[in-house]
Amino acid sequence: MSRTAQMIIVAGVLVIFGVAACAVVGLISQNNPLEPVAAGVGGVATSVAEVIPQATPTIYPSSATVIRSVQSLARLETASYSIEKVIVAEENQDVFASLFGDRLLLVAHGDVIAGIDLAKMSDQDVRTVDGRVYVTIPAAELFIVALDNDKTYVYDRDIGFLTQGDYNLETAARQAAEEEIEKAALEDGILRMAQQNGENYLQTLMLGLGFEEVVFIQATATP
Repeated sequence: MSRTAQMIIVAGVLVIFGVAACAVVGLISQNNPLEPVAAGVGGVATSVAEVIPQATPTIYPSSATVIRSVQSLARLETASYSIEKVIVAEENQDVFASLFGDRLLLVAHGDVIAGIDLAKMSDQDVRTVDGRVYVTIPAAELFIVALDNDKTYVYDRDIGFLTQGDYNLETAARQAAEEEIEKAALEDGILRMAQQNGENYLQTLMLGLGFEEVVFIQATATP
């Protein structure tokens, strides 16, 4: 066989191998097993993200934030009374009352205001736990006990013939009236009402700040 014929045979064999190699590469690219797996993983990831939403943590105010909000209210007035009392003040009411006696009848109108002094609270009085806030609040107290001078007056006064009357008797009657008005308000439960109203007000405030539950703890009374 001549050298030219040998070269032609070798070239033909190389062409055949080249065509076969191209065919194999085409089959592999058309049936690449990695492509459907990748597509499948992506589809599953997308479905899981759609079914399970991303959780958003709930952030509650800190104790310092709560105490600042509470202390800004200062003296929280939560209960008030308007009371009328008739006070009798007298001196020398014996057998010589017609000569030296002094007696007056005072109609007294007074106002009593009670509430909670939130300025007394500190950071230790507020504790937050998982959406619940524990609040230790001061006991209710009387803020104002005062006579209404526009409505308080001497209804009647009886002075003996030989005296000009005691100048300080009306002052003493007014002081007694304030004490009686304060006593009446306390007996009628003004402090209990002030405490309850204060807790209701603070509960609304705390819930507005985002807490789910408010627990009140009564402070130990100061002797």
